[in-house]
Amino acid sequence: MPPLLALGLSLAIAAGGWATRALTRTGTAAATLIGSLILWRTGWPGMAALGAFFIGSSLISRLAPDRSVTALDAKGSTRDAWQVMANGGAAALGAILSRSDDAALWVVTASLAGAAADTWATSCGGWSRKSPRHILTWMPVPPGTSGGITVVGTAGALAGAATVGAAAALSAGRLVLFPLSLVVGMLGMTADSIIGAAWQGRFHCPACGLATERSVHRCGSPTTAAGGLAWLTNDGVNGLATGFAAVLGYGLFLWAVGRQCCGP
Repeated sequence: MPPLLALGLSLAIAAGGWATRALTRTGTAAATLIGSLILWRTGWPGMAALGAFFIGSSLISRLAPDRSVTALDAKGSTRDAWQVMANGGAAALGAILSRSDDAALWVVTASLAGAAADTWATSCGGWSRKSPRHILTWMPVPPGTSGGITVVGTAGALAGAATVGAAAALSAGRLVLFPLSLVVGMLGMTADSIIGAAWQGRFHCPACGLATERSVHRCGSPTTAAGGLAWLTNDGVNGLATGFAAVLGYGLFLWAVGRQCCGP
């Protein structure tokens, strides 16, 4: 896609996100940059995948129970620049580094499928009537805990990955992108849960006695480290997981090309 057209479309979509309060001002700027890079390299199929992720994730985040008021003090549904970069940065970087347009589309689709799966899992998990289970210990944990999984959330993850895969496959006429999204999306979501459970920073507010994901609690009091790596935030975890999905998507592209050239 021509660069100016990619920029114009990305700016229009991001502005719509800001108008509907799906994005902050910094999030709007980051979304414009990421969208421009993805559309410039992957064209309309990349736009379809990106649109499916952005619209679907924004809607499901709005419809699901709000985690921003829970004890863990997570961010709300309005995405800032860090959240946008964590979810789309790997797709954009992979797109511009890929050696071919086909590879770029596989990378973008895979990475966005991983991002969608994680977002939908988190949102849909809010409807679960059962407490989440810690992915490493399988012990019950409070809703919103990093690494906590539910059956409802897992089903939501599959649905989220499917939206990206369907959009990319139909727009590109490449049906292989649909199963790619399902497989990589679920693996990316699982990686996100494992990384979050094992290494994401956990904090405790001495003033409120509550657990939180932030170094400063919403009450304004500094928190104390309670586990994990203090510098690794939820955005960092998401960025690592979407990066893993992008690399996996590129690896599967090379495998598929090798099979076509050399046979089984």
